[in-house]
Amino acid sequence: MHKPPRTRLKVCCISSPDEARLAIRAGADALGLVGRMPSGPGVIDDSLAARIVQIAPPPVATFMLTSETEADAIIAHQRRVGANTVQLVDAVAPGVYDQLRAALPAIKLVQVIHVVDERNIDEALWAVERGIDALLLDSGNPSLAVKELGGTGRVHNWQISRQIVEQASVPVFLAGGLNLGNVREAIEQVQPFGLDICSGVRTDGQLDERKLSAFVNALR
Repeated sequence: MHKPPRTRLKVCCISSPDEARLAIRAGADALGLVGRMPSGPGVIDDSLAARIVQIAPPPVATFMLTSETEADAIIAHQRRVGANTVQLVDAVAPGVYDQLRAALPAIKLVQVIHVVDERNIDEALWAVERGIDALLLDSGNPSLAVKELGGTGRVHNWQISRQIVEQASVPVFLAGGLNLGNVREAIEQVQPFGLDICSGVRTDGQLDERKLSAFVNALR
């Protein structure tokens, strides 16, 4: 009998080495470390993010979330933190991917697409054509006066996300409003490579071991 592929889990908004260890014990495949943002939860300073990167064992991936859009600033951010994956939470100009590749050849690049409407399908496929390593579909709104670039706790239109998963030739992570109550539906509807969870496994802002364990059990 064919066994479906294992859905990977990224636990985002990691705020301390203890939270990182808790997430890893629970079975996280990746940790999300949030850099400076115009809005949203989970921001930590680069020196703390670097300490968390240092305790993450292989094969756990460390995703550094950056709101920077200029290549030099993104490169400097990665060099301060040392994460093995850069998650670009905002759109970047066409030449930026090539500049990042040249400066950071061993680092994986993940482009966030904030799913608002059908136009985001073309945006996602453009990023794939430019050589991005993975996509992450979230529920922000970059067009607001104060940009929302993640951590909204909202669910977006999963039908659009499913179309992106079907058409993209790279792994696709699904984020935005995921919790114990909708994790199975999210996997069945979207069939993503991985899920990205933040607020759905927290209580009063802190990573909650019971919520995380229940989420992982539902996921697996």
